Amino acid sequence: MKTHKTTAKVGKNSKIVLDNLPFTEGDEVAVTVQSAAKEGRPWPPPEHPMKGSVLRYDDPFEPACPPEEWEALS
Repeated sequence: MKTHKTTAKVGKNSKIVLDNLPFTEGDEVAVTVQSAAKEGRPWPPPEHPMKGSVLRYDDPFEPACPPEEWEALS
């Protein structure tokens, strides 16, 4: 299978025009469209990006700092 990789900009009405392809008229080709944006941020964003990220809770209701250190209580 011959592979050709190129980039193109999406035009009006979401159309993409590819010129100078190394195939001849009548060749059957497979077309895959992928964003050229940087990897790492999936689109659309997942509904629950943190789902499954917590492995355990040691004491979820323990205060972040001791109550005697809270300025709001004095």
